[in-house]
Amino acid sequence: MLQDQNNSTICAQATALGQSAIAVIRVSGPRTFEIVSKVFASRKGRRLEDMKGFTLCYGALHKEDGTMLDDALLSVFRSPASYTGEDMAEISCHASPYIVSELLRALVAYGCEYAAPGEFTRRAFVNGKMDLAQAEAVADIIASETEASHKIAINQLKGGFSKELAAMREQLLHIVSLMELELDFSEEDVEFADRSELRSLLGKASAHIGELISSFKLGNAIKNGVPVAIVGATNTGKSTLLNALLGEDRAIVSSIAGTTRDTIEDTMNVGGILFRFIDTAGIRRTMETIEIAGIERTYYKIKQASIVMLVLDYTRQDDFEESVRNLIVNLGGGDQRVIILLNKIDEKPVVVTNLFEGRAPESITPEENINKVCDIISGIAAANNLTPLAILPISAKKKIGLDELRNLLTHSQQDVSIGTESVLVANLRHYTALKEASDSLLKATVALDERRPADLISQDIREALYSIGTIVGEISTSEILENIFSKFCIGK
Repeated sequence: MLQDQNNSTICAQATALGQSAIAVIRVSGPRTFEIVSKVFASRKGRRLEDMKGFTLCYGALHKEDGTMLDDALLSVFRSPASYTGEDMAEISCHASPYIVSELLRALVAYGCEYAAPGEFTRRAFVNGKMDLAQAEAVADIIASETEASHKIAINQLKGGFSKELAAMREQLLHIVSLMELELDFSEEDVEFADRSELRSLLGKASAHIGELISSFKLGNAIKNGVPVAIVGATNTGKSTLLNALLGEDRAIVSSIAGTTRDTIEDTMNVGGILFRFIDTAGIRRTMETIEIAGIERTYYKIKQASIVMLVLDYTRQDDFEESVRNLIVNLGGGDQRVIILLNKIDEKPVVVTNLFEGRAPESITPEENINKVCDIISGIAAANNLTPLAILPISAKKKIGLDELRNLLTHSQQDVSIGTESVLVANLRHYTALKEASDSLLKATVALDERRPADLISQDIREALYSIGTIVGEISTSEILENIFSKFCIGK
């Protein structure tokens, strides 16, 4: 465990900046009550030093010159029963920017230091109040935008992920202890560990890590938004669709083909699920270097997306087959879902007269023509072994069919359920560490199968233990901690 050598007392505003009813100022460290007693006085004359932990006290705040600043409520937390594990106090006052700034200035004048981002939670980690995975969950809870992302963070904060890792570490330590016991008797050529049992234990540990690694795709999508790639040929209305879904002009819209040269991303909560919409460069044959680079990024985003929305132009039916084939060639496989959108249904189409048994174009209703065009698209998809989730007629410009599209997106995720005890990996750092652990266990398994010396097998397993240890903070460095806690908000 990395030890914190900082014995300072820190302070910060824990609530959002700006005017509101209440602001909370946190103070933590060895001089907490000495310093707070200089700015806070109980209305009933109670001494702060005599107050027990988990108690409240009503009183007045004063500036350095004795001028009253505000009425306030003081919460007292005694070490080690506090968030940080240190003596702590929380001052609840009116959220006037003036009051807050004067109070913080007075606390610093009496000996406090301004807290760095995440410093309260960092101290909680250093003092053993939570492990590193749980500390990171605090930031995820604050950042959660949907019920699903909140559930993942809560489960991690409760220690569900840490328990999974602890059980895995115990298994691996058992294997290592048996292997290393043999090293003490290497001259006698004794095997204390049954190789078939070790192979079984390694297999179980590898399978467990594999399940956690596999959960990252879902966990990351829930945390950062289900990736939805909006793709298609140039001028099919992709950027207009993005703007319509987000309700703002996020992407430039132009009748000039190839306006979008790079990907544009933004997130939106739809039906309680966070989606990350990705507008991409239009796919077409071009010799322009920058546009070619943009199209290459389009192909990459198609492979990475969980949902791909192929936008077709209702007025350009000659492009349908090429667009569908371009999409199929570049899909990433797996459980990707495809939605085909027939856009611009508000504009005048080319009537597909050969599908209406010789009827005059003027006798064909718009609805009939749209349905026939959808049938054509369905046939093209089937001929290319593509089963789209839906073929939906829309007008991004007139916002026709967008409610149906939102419902379709929400429905596409209904089979994704997060239980109260579900453990999903949603953190890239955790995913990377698990991949490293998996690679080390694979090496150990190969070495075991090839009857290599016990010290080599043991070393591979210890490397896996090291990787797992970095997740919960059993093994940590100042660089890792600085990178993690610098992303927290001040006051947490």
